[in-house]
Amino acid sequence: MTVLYETKRLMLRIFEDEHLEATKFFWGDEDVMALCSGATTEELLSQIIVGYRKCHEKTGLSVYAVEEKKSGSIIGAAGFNISGNMETVELIYHFNKNSWGQGYATEAVKACLDLAKHHGSVKLITASADVKNIGSLKILKNVGFIDKGTKYFEDSHQDEPYFEFTI
Repeated sequence: MTVLYETKRLMLRIFEDEHLEATKFFWGDEDVMALCSGATTEELLSQIIVGYRKCHEKTGLSVYAVEEKKSGSIIGAAGFNISGNMETVELIYHFNKNSWGQGYATEAVKACLDLAKHHGSVKLITASADVKNIGSLKILKNVGFIDKGTKYFEDSHQDEPYFEFTI
């Protein structure tokens, strides 16, 4: 299991098939994904894991499994959705409910920003969150994203606060 980045409490790892069970507690959880178009089915979760692994192999960036060092458990995912060129990438992060409110998302987001800075190709990172997701909106502002107003998103069928971070 490849560790790409290490913080005080977390490790970002390339997704492996063995992480499938853990993903059910964030991407497969209705409560966690309530503000993100709903939970993902188990069948699709395995495809997502493979897709993110291949994305890293192809581009050098992706969405990664977030492991809590203390427990050795995968508690979430953080990283970049990439569509098209590498100059603009979308930051995403999702964590299981047991890890909420402990600063893990902020720590993982900072790690992701550092990965993007060192990648060399990324110039702009975008992010969005449901207007009701106060925690995520606060994280984005606290790590230096600039609030650009609202933007309509096809996947969620709604206007959402939209942020950018320039490298």
